[in-house]
Amino acid sequence: MSAQREKDEAEIRRQVGMIAEGLKAKDPEILRKLYAPDIVSFDVEPPLQSVGVEAKLKNWAPVFAFFESVNYEVRELTLTVGDDVAFGHAFARLSGALRDGTTVGGMWVRGTFCFRKTDGTWLIAHDQVSVPLDIRSGKGVVDLEP
Repeated sequence: MSAQREKDEAEIRRQVGMIAEGLKAKDPEILRKLYAPDIVSFDVEPPLQSVGVEAKLKNWAPVFAFFESVNYEVRELTLTVGDDVAFGHAFARLSGALRDGTTVGGMWVRGTFCFRKTDGTWLIAHDQVSVPLDIRSGKGVVDLEP
């Protein structure tokens, strides 16, 4: 791997780590800096598709509203990095304490990230979060662990 690819991969890993920092700080402005203005997001909650950074931040808004404290864990982040695009996948879990005192252990989800290098900065241009589906019941399977 070239020195530039190693540098780019390290930067992308820092960007993914900043998702956790933004959530823990409950600071949407930290998250805003991670996403391309035209991000297309397929999140685990409705709608089917969110387009644009404002729509993506709207999907994160319930986390800030319902949680008193937030933890976000990413495992097994695997990246493929090109000159100006990169993609990766990982497992992620959101957990913490709700404002009513309830502790939420969180479910593991599958995440895919697509990055675009814009003016020297890697930004998330697309993300998708999913859970496996039990075809018979039509419900998500949320008790699996990586």
